[in-house]
Amino acid sequence: MKINRGLALIFAFFLFACQPTTPATATIIDNRKPITLQTEERVPEAILAQAGITLNPNDRVLSNGLPVALDQSIEANPITLQIRRAVTITISAPQGEQSLQTSAFTVGEALQETGIQLHISDKVEPPANTPITSPITIHVSLPRDLIVSVDGKSVKIQSSARTVGEALAEAGIPLLGLDQAIPSENEALPSDGQIKVVRISESVILAQKPIPFESELIASAEVPLDQTQILDPGASGLSVERIRIRYEDGEEISRVTENETVVRPPEKRVLAYGTKIEIKTATVDGVQIEYWRAVQMYATAYSPCNSGVANCGATTASGKQLTNGMVALRLSWYLSMRGQSLYIPGYGYATIEDVCGGCVGKPWIDLGYSDADYKGWSSWVTVYFLTPVPTNILYTLE
Repeated sequence: MKINRGLALIFAFFLFACQPTTPATATIIDNRKPITLQTEERVPEAILAQAGITLNPNDRVLSNGLPVALDQSIEANPITLQIRRAVTITISAPQGEQSLQTSAFTVGEALQETGIQLHISDKVEPPANTPITSPITIHVSLPRDLIVSVDGKSVKIQSSARTVGEALAEAGIPLLGLDQAIPSENEALPSDGQIKVVRISESVILAQKPIPFESELIASAEVPLDQTQILDPGASGLSVERIRIRYEDGEEISRVTENETVVRPPEKRVLAYGTKIEIKTATVDGVQIEYWRAVQMYATAYSPCNSGVANCGATTASGKQLTNGMVALRLSWYLSMRGQSLYIPGYGYATIEDVCGGCVGKPWIDLGYSDADYKGWSSWVTVYFLTPVPTNILYTLE
């Protein structure tokens, strides 16, 4: 029996259409974890459902590296789907800080998704082309007008840097060596826009310094009383100081001695003070006297009502009533010389009976008077210590 050619063709078509479809191989890469399955599905959401994979709202799916709609059929064979999971990012911008979920590939793409438009002078950290592979914080800074005082001039700059140091580096004003910035280089840009760069340098010098010698006094019976003799002249020592000098903007602000080395120690000077007593005679004011000591002293005078006190004081430290012929010395001398006999040119014979509280700083004697005989003094005189020589001698008068 002959079959019509047209009918044969129709029969063959239906026979082929009724044959079962050969499953395709699909590879799903979920955060670098590959999953392979055989599927007759061509629509991504159906393939993912078959694999038991659930997507979060901000995840995205790519087919062979290109974004694909979840409800559109894929004709490629084999099928490769990549799932890019969303991560949490934090965006810190002048408008504030916000956190969001994104599956963007780069920092720039994430910012664009949030509606932040970048300009050429804006600063993004990390840079816009940085891939997003894990949660990160993105800092967006807008440029600010700043004035930098440096090297004696003011420089206007614009910067969106996060710190003073970064702004200075961008402007080609680096901090070198010990240089400092105000505010410091690690601080945020100042609200008033003023930055000062202080150029700091240091130098080290070596300076010689003399070391004074000490003196030692020893008694000598070979040297006359109230005279001294040099037994050893002594010598000054020498040290070398290491001094660090600090300059700010060319002006010295400090000197610090870091160490001191003695290169030559001082040598002690030895002086002999005299203890040799010599009895002498002299005619003073027409009076023949015999003395064992003569001392140049500055003379002043006082009386009961001319003593510098509120009430007229007439009693001396020795307990006697003040009158002519009684004199006062400083306390230490009085304690050693009380009662000794003196002769003072222009005043006459006297004994040491009182303490002069103001007689300090130089050899000083205060001549006593009665109020009726008071006579002012203010001159240097030679005070003669009369014989006999006392047993208690103050050999050095200081």
